[in-house]
Amino acid sequence: MKILITGATGFIGSRLTKLLLEKEHTIHYLTTSKNKLVEEPNYKGFYWDIKTMEIDTKCFDGVDVIIHLSGATIAKRWTKAYKKELIESRVLTTNLLFNAIKENKFPIKHIISASGTAIYPESYDRVYNEESSEEANDFLSTVVKQWEQSVDKFKELSIKVSKIRTGVVYANHGGAFQEMIKPIKFGLGSIMGNGRQIQSWIHIDDLTQIYCFILENNFEGTYNAVAPNSITNKNLTYLVAKKLGKPLFLPNIPECFMKLVLGEMSILLFSSKNLSSQKIQNLGYKFRYPDFQVALQNILK
Repeated sequence: MKILITGATGFIGSRLTKLLLEKEHTIHYLTTSKNKLVEEPNYKGFYWDIKTMEIDTKCFDGVDVIIHLSGATIAKRWTKAYKKELIESRVLTTNLLFNAIKENKFPIKHIISASGTAIYPESYDRVYNEESSEEANDFLSTVVKQWEQSVDKFKELSIKVSKIRTGVVYANHGGAFQEMIKPIKFGLGSIMGNGRQIQSWIHIDDLTQIYCFILENNFEGTYNAVAPNSITNKNLTYLVAKKLGKPLFLPNIPECFMKLVLGEMSILLFSSKNLSSQKIQNLGYKFRYPDFQVALQNILK
């Protein structure tokens, strides 16, 4: 199968691209850096630029499926300008793809887009699934809503749409998890707030396999890409410290302090989302890392 990937050189995209190439798919990818353009037998890069709304439409040649991963990282201070970039890097890239396909009538069959779990409300006790109608009402949820609305437009072109709402991604190199555990590695780890906030997470290998699972089975719809078993901040902190052999002696860090340090982005440390991945499991996907301790053993081996 020939697949067009946006964000192919990023943290998730590079892992997914490697997996798809191993499965003998042909990859086209879009990049905003001309020095990242490569041409190999099954791997070819094409240039695009949302500032000028430029896209090399040869990227669509023979493509059946688009995997859309583009989007600026949320792990950066949310200034007014950066908030704008967070939205535009998702919505404008999606619009650029949509308009190019519509104008040129490229026969794309399926788009599989990254999305976020921020759309769900905060909760310590409720478990939300893809059918939950309640939504959060903060900046990140607004990003996700606009992102998904832009992707849903592809249905107008009779293209199947899949949206992958992704939890916090754990990996042994890169990603949010490695940043989260840095203080613990230096013996300065501490629980955030009351420590009861629930984190819905996923191992990078499961995330990339879920994309392949949806791609190869031609599934459409919205899916939560989260491990079956979530974890509290308190348990996460204790388990990582124990695994690393590091002490935990500092007092709990209050939310107001982290807001002074990180600004509005501090919500990422205190957000509590308990999400279900039963939908993807019911379709037959089996998680390689269903439990935090199993994932931790792999990541910190």
